[in-house]
Formats: sequence, C-alpha cells, structure tokens
Amino acid sequence: MSIETLLQAALAVASVGLAGFCLVLARRLRRLNDLETGLGGAIAVMAAEVDRLERAIVAARSEATDASERLVADIARARKERAMWDLRQRIDAAATPQTRPVPARRLRKRAVNADA
Repeated sequence: MSIETLLQAALAVASVGLAGFCLVLARRLRRLNDLETGLGGAIAVMAAEVDRLERAIVAARSEATDASERLVADIARARKERAMWDLRQRIDAAATPQTRPVPARRLRKRAVNADA
C-alpha cells in the first residue's frame, strides 16, 4: 500500500465523519428553529412581546403628556381663580367701613342706660 492510497482512505473516512457531523448539526438546527417547541418559537414569542411592550410604552407616554398638559392648564386656572378671590377679598375689605371695636366697659354702660 502506498502513501497515496492511505491518504485517500483517510480522506474518505474523514469525509464520512464530516457528513455524519453535518447530519447531526442539521437535525439539531431544525429542532432549534422549530416554531412550536424550539428556540425559534421562543424568539417569535419574545419578538411579539417586545412589540406589544413598545406599543404600551408609546401609549403610556402619550397619556402622560396629555395628563401633564391638563395639569398645567388646571394650575393656570387655579392661579387665576386665586387672584380673583384675593381681589374680591380686597374689594370687600375696602367696601366695608372700618369701625373700631367698642370696649366692653362702654357696652355695659349702654346696657345699663338702656334699662333705666
């Protein structure tokens, strides 16, 4: 037997070994990519969840923006109402005559004089 024949036999054995290895890898890859039970299904489910979460985030961001705009409007309206209330209080205070409180001694004297 010559070296060439040995090399060809080794090449044939190596080719059969590689073919078997490729078959095993192909089967594993097919099982891995199976949409029902394999990693492919998990990836598909996760992609759907990511999409759903992205839509939820966009909706939440939109709601938060709307709520903050309404809050700003409510705060502005409350400040205007407070300013109007303060103005009414000042007008009412200016409209009522400023009377000094009558000391209690004078009230007693008036009550005694009224009874007599």
